[in-house]
Amino acid sequence: QTEENWDFVLVSDIHEMGSEKEIKRKKFLDELSKKGFTIKKIEDTKLFYGVCAPQHFFQKYQCLLRNPDGRPQNPNAHQNIPVTTRIRIVHFILQNTVTPDFEKLQDLMNKKVFEAAFPLHEKEELRKLLKDEWVRWRLVCKQETIENIRRYFGEKVALYFAWLGWYTYLLGFAAVLGVLTFVAGFTVFSSSQVSKEICEANATIMCPLCDQKCPFWVLSDTCTYAKVTQMIDNEATVMFAMLMAIWATVFLELWKRQRATVVTHWDLNGWDEEEEELAMGLINNLQHEPRQYEHSYWRSTVVLILVLLMIAVLIGIAHALVIYRVVAMALFTQSGLELLREHANTMAVLTGAVLHYITIVVMTKVNRRVALFLCDLEKPRTLSQRENNFTVKIFTFQFFTNFFSLIYIAFFLGRINGRPGHYVRIAGQWRLEECHPSGCITDLFIQMAVIMVLKQTINNVMEYLIPWISHKLRKKHKRPKKRSVMLGEEEEAEDPCKMQWLSNYELNEVNVFSLFNEFLEMMIQYSFTTIFVAAFPLAPLLAFINNVIEIRTDALKMMRLHRRMVPRKAKDIGIWLQVLEAIGILAVIGNGLVIAITSDFIPVQVYKYMYSPCRKENSTVTDCSTGYINNSLSTFRIQDFEPHSIVPDMLLAFDRDKIEEYRDYRNADDYTYTVQFWHIFAARLAFLILFEVSAQGGRRGLGEGLDPGASDCLCFPQHVALCVKLIAAWYIPDVPMAVKNELLGKKHNDLRKEVRWVMSWKV
Repeated sequence: QTEENWDFVLVSDIHEMGSEKEIKRKKFLDELSKKGFTIKKIEDTKLFYGVCAPQHFFQKYQCLLRNPDGRPQNPNAHQNIPVTTRIRIVHFILQNTVTPDFEKLQDLMNKKVFEAAFPLHEKEELRKLLKDEWVRWRLVCKQETIENIRRYFGEKVALYFAWLGWYTYLLGFAAVLGVLTFVAGFTVFSSSQVSKEICEANATIMCPLCDQKCPFWVLSDTCTYAKVTQMIDNEATVMFAMLMAIWATVFLELWKRQRATVVTHWDLNGWDEEEEELAMGLINNLQHEPRQYEHSYWRSTVVLILVLLMIAVLIGIAHALVIYRVVAMALFTQSGLELLREHANTMAVLTGAVLHYITIVVMTKVNRRVALFLCDLEKPRTLSQRENNFTVKIFTFQFFTNFFSLIYIAFFLGRINGRPGHYVRIAGQWRLEECHPSGCITDLFIQMAVIMVLKQTINNVMEYLIPWISHKLRKKHKRPKKRSVMLGEEEEAEDPCKMQWLSNYELNEVNVFSLFNEFLEMMIQYSFTTIFVAAFPLAPLLAFINNVIEIRTDALKMMRLHRRMVPRKAKDIGIWLQVLEAIGILAVIGNGLVIAITSDFIPVQVYKYMYSPCRKENSTVTDCSTGYINNSLSTFRIQDFEPHSIVPDMLLAFDRDKIEEYRDYRNADDYTYTVQFWHIFAARLAFLILFEVSAQGGRRGLGEGLDPGASDCLCFPQHVALCVKLIAAWYIPDVPMAVKNELLGKKHNDLRKEVRWVMSWKV
């Protein structure tokens, strides 16, 4: 055998002769020999076993699956099978070979009988082609050579890079729109009437921002912050949010078309994953019986309860972050450093964002373990079902981990904290934090900017650096020292396979989650890019830059730092498409809520059309937002402060009888909400409904085949009803298990007859 002919390499420690591990290893290799495998042993610091499957396995596979619509005329008239298919078949047989002790390869690896099992990287033209066209940094903007990726890593990896390339390509257009929106904000940086009024409000005294050591302050102190807020919070942002909701739909629809083209070119439209699994089971063992479909309402109930419990824990962690911000704000305002006291709110936001990122890193590992445990409880029949179940759970957990803190900042911060004289407090001591006096949307902007920059920068560095260091360490520790040649002794010729097997062994291990991790990372990024993009127009630009680097980093890892993945066949990106659909719906809801609730867009518009000078006089000279700031302030009497509050000294030359409270609409006598507050509330609700209807109409206009229930997401009750509908759809299977098992049995019997026919032809 030449080195290119070995399908898989098994690696084992050198065990003592007659030991239990040595006996188990021998039994497994004997079972492979009985099936006709050619096995080659090379001894080094480890034992390496090269295995090569007999040709009849691949002939049976071709006869069974080459023509799904009919029986082949001659089972001996086969063509050379692709290397990816060959590796996949051998991997299946290795994983399903049972020893006399009823142990499989995975059991033996768990018991340290074998240390590793992997296919070999190729050294020929294909690998050189991939390295030249896919890995080179100078070709960073070139479209991926998807066909070559498919021929080397299989359809599943190729489809991932096809999707990632397409996503990145269209992300370029979204990035341009985001930059234009951000630049448009610069045009109103100093010219906005709202920011001008704040900068000129030298006589407007504001309430202290904390209970102790916080002085009264002048509204004009927030001039710079107000200009930054207006740069983010303007009419261009509303248009950009609407365009991004449409962009998300355009991206998905164009990807579906692209996928259909690619899959048709690969001739995979008629491919059936279940049929291939059954065929390989029969190829490995003619007496193979498929595992039946199972569904237990008891197990489903337990899983649902545990999922809800885990979500409650994640929400609790988000609440802990809120408490941190509240306590940090109180501590910073009492700090001896003047810089911390003056920028206590900003420092609390920044440190809270960093702590949120650390929480994401830690909880990602916890979420993975919990999701795997829940998948084991469900007992899925196939690997694909297990992946789908795992995907839904881990994405749900990761979504709450990444976004619940953002949801609090966007929709609750500064709205549930009460008012001066009647603040909502944690443990009766620390009052809930408020938005910055210039508006809440800037807090959300800072939080998203910190998380996206940290997450993408650190992830990209660590994603490549850790495998690179690990590879270097493995290479250093596991490469044997060359034996010195004694005088007069001829050096023994080294087996040409040895260096190849050893170099592949020194690479980092891959597992079933290797590609899953890449998909999950992109889905979280896609969520950041679409759901709260109204508050952070630069999100698409950061995502685009990250993806350009990510594509090349992934290529470098797969080709140079990781062992070769076992190729897997696929004709789509699986359940990730449904995840993208869900994110698209959440993007419409999220951006609508950001503009309606977080932004000052609606209050300004209500003021312009109902309370501004333009309502009384038709003047083209007067800016209709003139007077908005004074209109949005409410009067508070100092004597109404809470008894335990320490009232600071009043600024000189100002009346001590009253001060102004920024950004609220309350009556001066009893602090109840004014009529204007309810006008704004109604306008916000109306805008949210119109925004969702418009975005949903745009989605339908582009021909998106949404589930009928998805169109009901217009108001909060419908949102809740949609969630209940999705849970019910998961809880109750569409097709009874008896029907599924009957179809499975029929398909299995047809394939078994086919195998017997092939074997009888050969005889």
